[in-house]
Order: sequence, then structure tokens, then C-alpha cells
Amino acid sequence: MKMSPKFSFSLIVLSLISVLCAAGDSSVARGGDDGGGATVELWCVAKNNADDAALQSAIDWACGPGGASCGPIQTGGPCYDASDILRTASFAFNDYFLKHGMTDDSCNFANSAALTSLNPSHNGCKFPSSLSRSSGSFNGSITTGV
Repeated sequence: MKMSPKFSFSLIVLSLISVLCAAGDSSVARGGDDGGGATVELWCVAKNNADDAALQSAIDWACGPGGASCGPIQTGGPCYDASDILRTASFAFNDYFLKHGMTDDSCNFANSAALTSLNPSHNGCKFPSSLSRSSGSFNGSITTGV
């Protein structure tokens, strides 16, 4: 049985609309959301391949004009590790991300950061997650390995 070109085109358009509508509803739910989505904790972390100078510049901005609370990564703080700029940057980036709307834009830092669902907390250094800040939907993408 051969379909008419008009019917085939209509079927393709309908399929495309269906896929686009489903994609529009695929935001990640955070705790307490009754939207039926999965509960996923998110953190904003430094990318493993980010340049150290770019990370240091981003830390300086996030902890200064950006308004991140960087006390825990200062000397004597529970997250202080002068030898690990990735962990230091990740803490600053995550704090900024949580305070500034939890959007793709608030976890970018000149493409030196990415979102992850892997908890970056280590030793006595606890990273708050998206679940600790609010409930609702996150609009953006998740990187599961950074």
C-alpha cells in the first residue's frame, strides 16, 4: 500500500510536533515537584579540561563581583585546597549557580563549568545541591560526567 505524499508529509509534521512538545516538557524536576518528573540533584562544577588561568579568573569573579560565598574555600575553610583548583572553582561555581537562578547561564563561566548529577562533595567539604535551594523545574541540560 502506497501513501500519498500529502498524507506522508502530514504524518511527518505531526510526529515532529509530538517530539518537540515532549522535549518541551522534559525539564528536570527538583524535590517537592508534583510534575511527575524524576528528582535529580544538580551541581555546577569546573570542567576537567578547563585552563587553570581561566578557572582562577572565574573564581576571582565569582567570589568578588559575582557574590558567591567563598568562605569555605578560603584558608582554614572546610573546602580549602590550594593544590586543587578544580575543586576550588567547583565550589565557587556551584555557590554562584545556586544563588543566581540555577540556569545554564549561571553555570557557564566562559565555558569552564558544566552541570552534573554527580555529587562533588569530598572529605569534610559539603556542596549544597539544587535540591537544597528550592523546588520547581530546571531549564537546561545535564552533564553526567565532567
